[in-house]
Amino acid sequence: MHKVIRIKNLDCANCALELSEELNCLDGIENAHADFINQRVSLDYAKEEALQSAIRLISRFEEVEIVDANAPVKRDLHLKEVISIAVSVLLFVPALVLRILNLEPWVSFGLFLGAALAAGWSVVWTVIGNFPRIFKGGFHLSVLLDENLLMTVAAVGAFAIGESMEGAAVMILYQIGELLQGIAVGSSRGAIAKLMSLQSDTAILVSDGAQREVDPEELSAGDVILLRRGDRVPADCRLVEGTTSFDTKSLTGEAYYREAAVGDEVLAGCVNEGGVVKAEVVRPAAQSAVAKILEMVENASEKKAKPEKFITKFARIYTPVVVLAALLIAVLPPLWDGYRFAEWIGRALNFLVISCPCALIISVPLTYFSGVGTLARCGVLAKGAVGLDLLAKTKVAAFDKTGTLTEGKFSIADVKGGDHVLELAAAAEKGSSHPLAAAFADMGAPDAEMCEEIAGMGILCTVAGKRVLVGSLRLMQTYGVAASPVETANLTVYVAEEGVLLGHVEIVDRVRQEAGDALSALKRAGVRKIAVLTGDSEPRARAALAGLPVDEIRADLLPEEKPVCAEALKGEGALLYVGDGINDTPVMAASDVSVAMGGLASDAAIEASDFVLADSDLSALPLAVRGAKKTRKIVFENIVGSIAIKVALMALSLFGLIPLWAAVFGDVGVMLLAVLNSMRMRAKLSR
Repeated sequence: MHKVIRIKNLDCANCALELSEELNCLDGIENAHADFINQRVSLDYAKEEALQSAIRLISRFEEVEIVDANAPVKRDLHLKEVISIAVSVLLFVPALVLRILNLEPWVSFGLFLGAALAAGWSVVWTVIGNFPRIFKGGFHLSVLLDENLLMTVAAVGAFAIGESMEGAAVMILYQIGELLQGIAVGSSRGAIAKLMSLQSDTAILVSDGAQREVDPEELSAGDVILLRRGDRVPADCRLVEGTTSFDTKSLTGEAYYREAAVGDEVLAGCVNEGGVVKAEVVRPAAQSAVAKILEMVENASEKKAKPEKFITKFARIYTPVVVLAALLIAVLPPLWDGYRFAEWIGRALNFLVISCPCALIISVPLTYFSGVGTLARCGVLAKGAVGLDLLAKTKVAAFDKTGTLTEGKFSIADVKGGDHVLELAAAAEKGSSHPLAAAFADMGAPDAEMCEEIAGMGILCTVAGKRVLVGSLRLMQTYGVAASPVETANLTVYVAEEGVLLGHVEIVDRVRQEAGDALSALKRAGVRKIAVLTGDSEPRARAALAGLPVDEIRADLLPEEKPVCAEALKGEGALLYVGDGINDTPVMAASDVSVAMGGLASDAAIEASDFVLADSDLSALPLAVRGAKKTRKIVFENIVGSIAIKVALMALSLFGLIPLWAAVFGDVGVMLLAVLNSMRMRAKLSR
């Protein structure tokens, strides 16, 4: 069983790693992940007893508290941290004045000590609390070897060698850095909290001529709701009465309004900016576009990219190594340098402070998190950071045709064979989930029995006791029906009864308005080749896609043939595949990274994909590629920049060229630079 637990006061990436480790050591708990950005813990448990053990562990972990999942998220004002820093500074300033004037050394020492305790009492208390946790569920030395221990050792060591001013400065600067880090992370949490406003609190249900206000969770498919001007759509629905315009900015990032008439589908989260209309619920609120947005964005941080996994492993090994290195620096060099232990202990403390991996531990996941949030504002939903990395490497893009590059809204262009042909086609397509079935949706048709959908070819069924075949030319040939190709650019649906071809229905599907510009923008974003994989015939595919910047069309493909084509395309570079139907799921799995068309896509396609276009708008796709490249660039800037600066500062500390307070300032400064660089990812991507 799976459980998500909302928490608060988990404001450290390293603490989240420790909590995850401790939870995974519990009997009956698996796949535990503490997410300090979203403030939640997700885990799988076998028995209720295991869940209760996990809850107790979470509740006792440092200052973490479990909160009600339905409680409103309150903005953290960081009052405790601000007060601690303010008191510390008030004690530090007069102590510094006395130190400069060389007056009352014991008074200045007491004030510096008070300043250190005022700023760092929570740090010291955390270190003390970590000691018993080392032996819980085994031996976990990494629980103790965190930034709290590094800062405590540095401060205590400074006081021990008579550098009381630097000992106080360590704690003050560290807490200021932690406060700024908390504000930055809180800002990113605010972006997710803003997404929560996409959900409607109420819905007006129309039943038996009466109207009543209900919770959106009570709505089910088929219910009719009333949408007034200013109402936020509570669930994905289809207009059944009236015309209006909707503000879709919250889903697509575009400021223009979208006109809607009877029969048009509207996604949850849009705002009615026109007249009063009625709509029929298509999907319950829990399965709506908004629900998928929130679920995907909140779960995205659980799927880590390679750089994130590297930093996680790096931090676990790195911290114990630098603690040992600092110990050796404090002990060994003085033996050959006139036993000047105080000087070398100072250098070791500098080394220890500078080595704190905070900048990497927080900036890398924060960058990916900001990238996921930025793409969500553009209407692109990422399921995890790993998808961003793969999307950034894309060199080849392959598309399904029907419902992806085309609108997927079919209409009948011509019928050969009379009304009986149309009736049989409508009867067969009545229960089909294929997009073609929409062309026959409003027609009265007899009931079909024993329907069998033959993937990529059509439908075999029984109508009025007679065997009927409705589908492609290949279907006719497979079942021995004499049929010849029809010379037309439209999609042709052949109809046969009792082994005899009766006629055909021509269906038209228009290319999406934004398709041409979107594909051109993809190439400008670095995609070298664009291919189309379709089950349609090559002449029809080429006629339908004429004018689009497509480099290769592979037609007449069965669902099982698409993955083979995908493997071949992968030989030319990292492959992105975009599709919308159940038959696209195998090729999505075979591709390096995949995207589903959110509004029209099947649940299977959405489940198999790495990204979802919330409003099925292809123009958001090149934005996603550019956003992924920008995210990856910032991540590597932070990794390389942080390590380079820290190595340089550690080298300077070994030669005694920087004091302890400067080392702390350097560590905090690197962390803040990395966090601020990460925040660049939150800037809106221009189309």
